Amino acid sequence: MPQDPVLSNAPQHFALRCAIAYGAALGVNGILLPFFPVWLRGLSLSDFEIGIILSLPIVLRVLSAPLAGMLADRMAERARILIGCAVLAVITAASLIPAETFWFVLILFTLQGMAFAPFTPVLESITVTGVRRWGYRYGTIRVWGSIGFVVITLIAGQAVSRFGGTIVPLAATLAYGLTLLAAFCVPRLGRAAQRPSRAGGGRARAFPNDLYLLMIGCTVVQSTHGMYYAFSAIHWQQSGFSGNQIGMLWSVGVLAEIAFFFLSGAIARRLRPETLILIGSCVAIGRWILFALPLDFGPALALQCCHAFSFAFLHFGMQQKIVETVHESQESTVQGTFFFYNGVFLAASTFASGILYRELGQNGYFVMAAVAVLGTGLSLTSRRLQPQRA
Repeated sequence: MPQDPVLSNAPQHFALRCAIAYGAALGVNGILLPFFPVWLRGLSLSDFEIGIILSLPIVLRVLSAPLAGMLADRMAERARILIGCAVLAVITAASLIPAETFWFVLILFTLQGMAFAPFTPVLESITVTGVRRWGYRYGTIRVWGSIGFVVITLIAGQAVSRFGGTIVPLAATLAYGLTLLAAFCVPRLGRAAQRPSRAGGGRARAFPNDLYLLMIGCTVVQSTHGMYYAFSAIHWQQSGFSGNQIGMLWSVGVLAEIAFFFLSGAIARRLRPETLILIGSCVAIGRWILFALPLDFGPALALQCCHAFSFAFLHFGMQQKIVETVHESQESTVQGTFFFYNGVFLAASTFASGILYRELGQNGYFVMAAVAVLGTGLSLTSRRLQPQRA
């Protein structure tokens, strides 16, 4: 686990406590992303209904995360929001265990998504505050979220292979229980530092317009994972891959992501945040073009390594840009805004993927590649808006 530097005013074991929270929070995704669509298919739902169930919660949770972010910036202690999120998530996840009908699943899963949505953005704001105040390395803390994802995915893959997809809601409930325990461990930092005023008496601008456009471009590219999240496990299952193999395919992608986060400090010293985002965007285009092709297990496993670029380069690059650009007093707000853009475009992509997969099957990934081209163009345009270059 990450070790804290010797800092007299930093909370004890700051990096370790944030790392545990990341591991628990992203471990939930290690169950829901690969196996929740498989459980939905087991309920005899159509591809269109699965697309609705997976996309509607994303649409609504993008409203709860920014509002919670703004509230967190004004609270005496941001970490309190994490406890409330985890409690509500456990309740709604447990309620899904006996669910069988489309409407029951849709309502409960939507409430679950809205309840847990603020957890990660607020945790990001706490972590980035530590990066800003005491010089912690973001990558070596955030990487434990990816490790938690891999561990939980492998465990869930074993459980699904042994007990079938019906185990998924129970597994998710247990995973949310871990996030509740982790929420009590998150460092308490107190109220965020106030933004200094300009010499003329006015307040400095929160963050510049090029950051907005870069966020949009970055999240448009990231949204192309929507079809992958919703239908890759179903496709792999139809291709004859076992639950263990599906778990391995998801895990290998995140293992590549983990390798990047461990090396992120050295990479960040050589590449600007905008460059990281551009590289990741270009790889995403190629990834989805290749994903549309019929692949055996070996080539599919190799292709999954591109996740280190199509996700990790983009996410880390955006977080580095936020550290460079945004004041601490706006940290939770800007993280909520980033989550909002990410959620809106991911919801649209996930909803469209239900239709695309029904009509085009794997060829729908060619459409995702075209969307990634659009996002790359927006990110490049944002660089022209910058008043200065490093």
